[in-house]
Amino acid sequence: MVLNAGSLNRRIQIQRKIRTPDGSGGFINEWNNHGPTIFARRRDVSDIERLSAGAWNNKLVTRFVIRATAFGKGIRRTDRLVHDGVTFEISGIKEVPDTRAFLEITAETEETL
Repeated sequence: MVLNAGSLNRRIQIQRKIRTPDGSGGFINEWNNHGPTIFARRRDVSDIERLSAGAWNNKLVTRFVIRATAFGKGIRRTDRLVHDGVTFEISGIKEVPDTRAFLEITAETEETL
């Protein structure tokens, strides 16, 4: 599949953890939407890829490709993303080779789809 802006046909929401004081000396961690929803391409990692990488577990591993905008470059591994109501923990972010116009976010979830 050729990677271009037209192949970004899904919408994802990035979320960032915010620590707020709870009034009794502690903190409450809350996840809040961070920025607007953005277009992405989604590709679930196959079972064969997971086995060959030695990463077999009950998690669904997915790769999302987004444009390499200033916002996209500001996404952190400590953030998470939501797609179609399913929350994914980000495990890696890298530039897509040879283009520098796109970023690939590897994320995983334990939720069944």
